Amino acid sequence: MSQLKIIVCIKQVPATSNVEIDSITGVLKREGVESKMNPYDLYALETAMRLKEKNGGNLTTITMGPPQAESVIKESFALGADEGYIFSDRKFAGSDVLATAFTLSQGIRLLGNFDLIICGKQTTDGDTAQIGPELAEFLEIPHVTWVKEIAEVTEKSIVVEQDLGNSSVVLELPLPALITVEKNIYQPRLPSYRRKMQTANQQVKKFTLLDFIDNDEQKYGLKGSATQVERIFPPTVCKDQIFWDDEVPIIAEKIYTLVKRKNFI
Repeated sequence: MSQLKIIVCIKQVPATSNVEIDSITGVLKREGVESKMNPYDLYALETAMRLKEKNGGNLTTITMGPPQAESVIKESFALGADEGYIFSDRKFAGSDVLATAFTLSQGIRLLGNFDLIICGKQTTDGDTAQIGPELAEFLEIPHVTWVKEIAEVTEKSIVVEQDLGNSSVVLELPLPALITVEKNIYQPRLPSYRRKMQTANQQVKKFTLLDFIDNDEQKYGLKGSATQVERIFPPTVCKDQIFWDDEVPIIAEKIYTLVKRKNFI
């Protein structure tokens, strides 16, 4: 078969739960916050590397975010990516999942032909698991979520096993296609120090809104977001503890009374 052209979507997420919220826009303040690569994206990268090693090809990573997100692209170079792009523009700020997926789709269209897009199943800062499917819809390609195994890849299709919780199903998708992968699909490799040194000066290419084919500002960022956050707040930290030493039925009644009093039910 011909060599695969693989794109992996990755994201920089806060490395701590101690983050601030913009009181006006209701979105996370990302600039200046300690960050890391979204853990689920490591499984997507490993999947892409396995396919590349078996079938040959080219692995491109992409991300959307502020300039500091360039660091996760550089990290992907140390993990085996051949090239990487960041889609960064102030006008992308505040994007919900729909606007984010549209932005990614516009960037991918600039990259030209591809065979397979791989995403982690979700991000740890949003946990919506919607970007992959929405991106596929914008690109008008077939997609499968929750992939736990790749059975076969040919020049025209990919065969995957989808995890449905209590069962699974084997599906064949024509290429080009998009998949989101589960965290148990492969064990991610550690970054190569040698490759990190070799790629230290490798360029991360950047696209802004003006580079896109569709540069209508109304489709990006807060303006292009179909959903708005009504209210968001950090969880209240409570370290109060209660210890009960009694028979199980009595403890159960005490728990019920406490929960009811706290208006949890």
